[in-house]
Amino acid sequence: MAIHIKGDEIDALLVRYCAMTGQTNKSEAVRQALMAQINALSARESLSTRVGKVQAKAAAAGFVSTGEDLKPFFDEQWGEN
Repeated sequence: MAIHIKGDEIDALLVRYCAMTGQTNKSEAVRQALMAQINALSARESLSTRVGKVQAKAAAAGFVSTGEDLKPFFDEQWGEN
C-alpha cells in the first residue's frame, strides 16, 4: 500500500530527521521514526500503574486516607477561601 504525504513542513522535518540520523532513504526514515515512537509509547507506564506506585509509597510512609474532603484545606492553602 502506498502512502503519499504532502506538505513542505513535513518534507522539511523528514530532511532534518534524515540529516540527524544519517538515513538516506526517506521511506526507511519514516518507518524508523514511527517504530521509535510506537516503542516509546508502548514502554510508558499506564496511569493506573503510576497511581498504584504513589499509593504504595504513601501506604509505606504511613499515610491513611480518612475519606475527608480536602478541598477546603487546599482552598485555604491557596488563599481561595
